[in-house]
Amino acid sequence: MNGLLFIDDEEGVRRSVARALKKEPYNIYTADNGERGIKFVRENVFDVATVISDYKMPGLNGLETLSSIGSINPEITRIILTGYATMESAIEATNEGIDGFLTKPFDNIELRAKIRDISVRKHLKQFISEEVYKELKNSSGDLKPTFQEVSILFADIRGFTRMSQKVSAEEIASFLNNYYFTPMEEITYQFHGMVDKHIGDSIMVVFGAPVTNSNDAARAVESAIAMQKKAMEIDKKLNQKDSLRLKIGIGIATGKVFSGVLGSLRKKEFTSIGMAVNIASRLQNIAGEGEIIISENTFQNISEQKIAGQIDATPLTPAKVKGIDKPITLYRINF
Repeated sequence: MNGLLFIDDEEGVRRSVARALKKEPYNIYTADNGERGIKFVRENVFDVATVISDYKMPGLNGLETLSSIGSINPEITRIILTGYATMESAIEATNEGIDGFLTKPFDNIELRAKIRDISVRKHLKQFISEEVYKELKNSSGDLKPTFQEVSILFADIRGFTRMSQKVSAEEIASFLNNYYFTPMEEITYQFHGMVDKHIGDSIMVVFGAPVTNSNDAARAVESAIAMQKKAMEIDKKLNQKDSLRLKIGIGIATGKVFSGVLGSLRKKEFTSIGMAVNIASRLQNIAGEGEIIISENTFQNISEQKIAGQIDATPLTPAKVKGIDKPITLYRINF
């Protein structure tokens, strides 16, 4: 996916940009208005990595065009092209989620360098959550460590090690990215969860850091239910003879954790550590195919919010969990 789509109603500008970028590693496409640009992206969604759109055009303006394209594929790098007269509007556009802006007139060297710079910054955002990115912007790049109550969700594919031995590395990567990480993490995003990390085929999601809400536990459980339903839907669509299947187990625990930026001088990450993380990981190991197991703290939390009646949970026999002396009370979510 290395296509670049340039949208401008002036043919001369389209030709000029195409000439400026002809030696760059892009497949260059052009459109003369926003509607045609959106249609092209929709029909070639896996071929377009970057879209540049003029701000002032007949019909849809550049911001409206890029907003629509972002809803089709949020991974596309979206850039506004503007004259100095509309600079203020372009800056406002970047504050609303557009990845960057270019000003015209421009020289070819500046154009190529700016596109590369905006694209790199766009892809760097993929390595941290939207919540952390916003907090970094609001805190001038300094996220202070805190102790706070969160709900931790762990999800894992059942039998993945055995399955992965039967297929190629390319098939494994495609399966994980397209059928597991992308749809599952899109769900957690919708419920305002922060994907903390991937550990092999496990996903760790935090609800409540860096931004705490009163309904973090409920959103974690609701997210888990949506994830299981989506996994079952995907698994049905997979070829029954296929070696790779999508059957997941999920564990959720609620409690106080330390959240902050940890790491060395060369590698840092925003993460959460604490007993709730350990318990959620253990509960994920206990959960069978298609199961969601939650801790007593999580159940009490959703009960206090009067959500327990809307979420059907069955108490289980207390289980011994590594790292805790006494057996703990668990609940299975029914959905």
